[in-house]
Amino acid sequence: MAEAKTRPTGVSVDEYLASKASAEQLADCRALMAICERVTRQPATMWGPSIVGFGGYTYRYESGRTGEAPLTGFAIRGRELVVYVSCEDPGQGALLARLGTHKMGKACLYFKRLAHLDTGVLEELIANSVATIQRRYPEAGDS
Repeated sequence: MAEAKTRPTGVSVDEYLASKASAEQLADCRALMAICERVTRQPATMWGPSIVGFGGYTYRYESGRTGEAPLTGFAIRGRELVVYVSCEDPGQGALLARLGTHKMGKACLYFKRLAHLDTGVLEELIANSVATIQRRYPEAGDS
C-alpha cells in the first residue's frame, strides 16, 4: 500500500508561503496562521507538500485503515485559499451563511481574499470544527 502524503514534514512554512503566495495571499496566510494558532494552540507545520496544518490526529476508517490529518489547516490553490474545516454540525451551516463570499466542498472552504469574509465567523467555524474533531477523536491534539 502507498504511504500517505498527508503527514507532518520538516519543510519550512515560510519557504512554502514565499514560493506559492502572491503578496495579497501572503498577508491573508499570515492572518489565517494567527487564527489557527489561537484556536488550536499549536504552531504551524507543513503537512505533505502543500498544507499548512495545526495540531493533528489519527483517524480510523471502518475498514481499519488509519491516517493522520491536521486538526485544521490551509493551503494555497492557485488564486484561491482553502481552509480545511468540518462543517457537519448543525450550527456550522448558519455560520457559513454569515461568512461572506466563499465556496464550500465537503471539508474545504474556498475563498479568494480574507477581506471578503467575516474573520470572526471564520474563527468560530474553525473552532467548532476543531472541537468536533476532538470529540470524535479524543486523543486529537498535538501530532
